[in-house]
Amino acid sequence: MRPAASSEQAGDAPCMALVGATVMDGTGGAPVHDAVVTIRGGRVVSAGTEPAPQNAEMVDVTGKFVIPGLLDANVHLALAPFEEMVKNVECYHEMALEAAKVTLRGGVTTVFDTYGPLEPLVQARDAIDSGDAVGSRIFAAGNIIGFAGPLSPDFFADGSKVVNKETLERINRIWDAGVGSDLLYLSMNDLRKRIRSYLDRGLVNFVKYGSSGHVQEDHLLFSERAQHAIVEETHARALTVQAHTTSPESLWMAVDAGVDLIQHPDVTGPHPIPEDTLDLLVEQQVGCAALVQTDAMLAWKASKDDSNGADTTADKNNRRLIEAGARLLLTTDSYLVQSRYRHDPRLGPRINGAPDMLGELGEGHFRWLMAVHERGMRPMDALLAATRNVALAYGKADELGTLEPGKRADLVVLDADPLDKPQNYRQITAVMKDGIFIDRDALPSSPLSPASR
Repeated sequence: MRPAASSEQAGDAPCMALVGATVMDGTGGAPVHDAVVTIRGGRVVSAGTEPAPQNAEMVDVTGKFVIPGLLDANVHLALAPFEEMVKNVECYHEMALEAAKVTLRGGVTTVFDTYGPLEPLVQARDAIDSGDAVGSRIFAAGNIIGFAGPLSPDFFADGSKVVNKETLERINRIWDAGVGSDLLYLSMNDLRKRIRSYLDRGLVNFVKYGSSGHVQEDHLLFSERAQHAIVEETHARALTVQAHTTSPESLWMAVDAGVDLIQHPDVTGPHPIPEDTLDLLVEQQVGCAALVQTDAMLAWKASKDDSNGADTTADKNNRRLIEAGARLLLTTDSYLVQSRYRHDPRLGPRINGAPDMLGELGEGHFRWLMAVHERGMRPMDALLAATRNVALAYGKADELGTLEPGKRADLVVLDADPLDKPQNYRQITAVMKDGIFIDRDALPSSPLSPASR
């Protein structure tokens, strides 16, 4: 398969047609067999039964299966095990670029980075957008509003014991970006001013805030009034806003505040999502970026027996969300972790030796698709959760998520039918982004790999 030209204007650009495959366009419609996907100037012209233009470059994909490029609603491209973050403090943007290469290789053409160092992420995002680098398209939020940096007690309580104070404060400051934990102490007027100042920089693509804590998951952070203020200020800029929630009350508060999507709605400690909150999630079609885990991972966690029932509750929540028709979004919460780190006792018993970590970039999305299948989600709904639903939740459905006329030509060509079994999402023949076939062999298969440093 040859790359499509990308420099010409759409009207004058060469036309390419992928012919003969079964196409699932991401709208929820029935698959179209022996279909034609026509692309010009990096955009979809048609995807279905319409014949290819006579002057089109024909690409034979007979017997293959074409789906939209996958979207991950929650990644952390520059977050890594502590020693990597200290070692690479000068090159977080390079780490993010490497991570974006790994995700693109796996068929994820767009990622939403929901917690990371804002300026390095923007540098990586802009390099990819300009064509200076290859990787998944990045949308970034920067810091989680109300949270401190990754080596603070919000994430890593013992940071001061393993790195000197100057380095610790420097790393945390890179992440903080002026919207850290001190915002929890501000008046409403001052809170609004700080949010406006953050948005005035014009760097973020969306906003994420903490409705509850991270390490201390049972702690509420912003009040109802403050959450409404954050949502109002963000929506006034025509940006989407999401919340990190880890308890039933923090979940309800965020939905009531009017967020567009929730990170971890399935995580509610040992108590399930209340029925009225579940009804509200479904009624308002709030995006639910749920950390659905495979049977293998849940069995492994059960053998550790240290979650106080939280994993069992989260699994029940996920089954209820699926059965109720909530708008689930593929989400991995993934970050820069090599397989060797999964056997590092310093990461704690909840990670050390884990068989099916969602949080492993380049692998987590395959595991999520397997997990929702095991939880009873219909195959077409799983495809929508990995494509259209994410684009809708982030307000990007006019550009991404489906193979419809005028949208970006992001797609994955598979050797086998993903609706037949979820393992077939791994059977990738080709990945296209903006109408250009990606040289997957030139991309790293895992982050922080020596060959790509």
